[in-house]
Amino acid sequence: MSDACCAPGSDREVAPVARATGGSRPDSLIELTGGAFEMGDESEWAYPGDGEGPVHEVILRPFAIDRYTVTNEMFTAFAEATGHVTDAERYGWSFVFGGFLPDEFPDTRGVVGAEWWRQVFGADWRHPDGPQSTLADRADHPVVHVSWTDAQSYCAWSGTRLPTEAEWEYAARAGSTSPFPWGDDLEPAGEHRMNVFQGDFPGANSAADGYAGTAPVDAYAPNAFGLYNPTGNVWEWCADWYDAQYYALGAQSDAPQSDPRGPDEGTHRVSRGGSYLCHASYCRRYRVSARQGSEPASSTGNVGFRVAADLA
Repeated sequence: MSDACCAPGSDREVAPVARATGGSRPDSLIELTGGAFEMGDESEWAYPGDGEGPVHEVILRPFAIDRYTVTNEMFTAFAEATGHVTDAERYGWSFVFGGFLPDEFPDTRGVVGAEWWRQVFGADWRHPDGPQSTLADRADHPVVHVSWTDAQSYCAWSGTRLPTEAEWEYAARAGSTSPFPWGDDLEPAGEHRMNVFQGDFPGANSAADGYAGTAPVDAYAPNAFGLYNPTGNVWEWCADWYDAQYYALGAQSDAPQSDPRGPDEGTHRVSRGGSYLCHASYCRRYRVSARQGSEPASSTGNVGFRVAADLA
């Protein structure tokens, strides 16, 4: 993984992907024409260790992607229809941001170097802030505490798939060559465009953008392609294996890459977009080019996913 500040790893064994079917594709899928775009970042915003660069041309065939990340309501329908048990439920715990735990909550193990991440028994997608929490008033928020394997199982049920990393960035950019879908400024003219940590991380979140934790999936204005919250709110799983050297190796050829699918193997899967815990003081990964890798069975309170599909 690139940085434990964003989403700590869990060293869990990967469960087989459930192949249950029966759900239907969401009607919020939008069709994108694809074509050529410049992928990656080498500016002062980028984290070289994450492998954001070099900038390279990619050509994509047309595909469909959801306007929204998968919500708690949608994941509830999947779990009730299939009986799916998430990795967090199987293991009995997940990682929760310590600022969400009540003062009287028992001491829990923290992640070394990122002690704001706490191992909380009883935390899962139904109990996103620990066993004392519920999904009340969060039906339209993104589902969290879902692993890459859980996301794959949802896709199998709904007749969709996870977007490739290249598809995700193309859709998130929506034609932008800047760090954000709307341009160069994090808060243009003082306007909040996404859900990130406001204040002094990790102890004081002013929630000036309206939310201290997750926001509804349709919060803020969509990008030019119609996607909501591709940056901020929650990290989003992609289909690809993660390799910090993958872009550099691919750039050794001057020829553009066509529909890249990432490395053939690996230990971590890619997630994109940053989350409500990103802050300029330590983690500027709330940008269209930012990437991280996490173990496929890992789960945290700031990682979700959106689905994609091939066009007939």
